[in-house]
Parts: sequence; structure tokens; C-alpha cells
Amino acid sequence: MNLESKIEAILFFKNEPVSIAELGKWLGEKPDAVKKALSNLEGSYKNRGIVLISLGESVSLGTHPNTCEIIESLQKEELSRELGRAGLETLSVILYKGPISRREIDHIRGVNSGFILRSLLIRGLIERAEGVSGDRSYSYKATIKLLEYLGVTRLKDLPDYENAFKSIEGFIKTTPAAQNE
Repeated sequence: MNLESKIEAILFFKNEPVSIAELGKWLGEKPDAVKKALSNLEGSYKNRGIVLISLGESVSLGTHPNTCEIIESLQKEELSRELGRAGLETLSVILYKGPISRREIDHIRGVNSGFILRSLLIRGLIERAEGVSGDRSYSYKATIKLLEYLGVTRLKDLPDYENAFKSIEGFIKTTPAAQNE
């Protein structure tokens, strides 16, 4: 498998911006080789539905600007749907434990939460910020819009906030993954 295909797979899997340095580290390649492969990948997307989005030293996959009408209609449809159990569960974890990384959310829920996080971000219920641990990851937290929607003025006003927070902390400390760290 060529370098472009490996980079494409990583960007698709991560579903968030990735730095050139991270790609190089994961693939055992020098930054110049990664940049050349990204340039080739960008060229191969020229007449496709996806594009390579670059901002500084970070890259991500995105939809082609010419598909904006289709994507907008899909977004409207997605936003009109109910959150569902998985969305509510993820939102609860973020409300009671946030700011929290995707890795921690996945650990608590026991499943990949990438799609749910994307949906909550699109709806404006959560926001993404630089990770709290400084490891170039992102953390997720509730937005003011969400607090307004729930009718609370601060997180501590959520039902049983202190006990729920302590329960989540206790759960994290007793799970096998946490004991291996």
C-alpha cells in the first residue's frame, strides 16, 4: 500500500485534523515525504466529492465545495432527527465529566463515539477545544446553547451533579483500561 493510501486511511479513521508531524511519526516517514504524499493526494481528489483541507501544519478530509447544496440538505435532515440513546448518553458524559477527550468518552461508553460527537458538534450542543492534557488531542465540553436549552445557568445546577461526577470518576478508576495506564 502506498503512502497516500495510508494517509487517506488515517485521515478517514481520525475524522479530525491531524498534524503532518503526527502522520510522519505514525507512518515512520519524514515530514517532506508526508507533504509530498499529501500533495499527490490533493491532486487525486481534484474531481472527486472529497477534498484535503489544510490549515497550517494540520490536514483533514472534507467535502468538496461544489457539493454544498447536497451536504446542507443532509445536515438539515440530520438536525431534525432525535438525538437517540447514544447521543443522549454521550451528551450526559460530556455534561457531567467535560471537558473530556474522545478517548475518555469512548472508554466510558465502551464504543466509538466519533459519529455521535460530530452530530452533537453540528447541532451546536458541544464544542471542541484543545486537549487539557497538552497531548495535541481535543476535548469536548457543553456549549452555552446547551445549558440554555436545558434551563440551567451552570453545570453544577444539573440534577445530582456532584454524585454523578463522583460516580463517573469511580467507574473510570476501576475499569481495566484505567488500571493499565
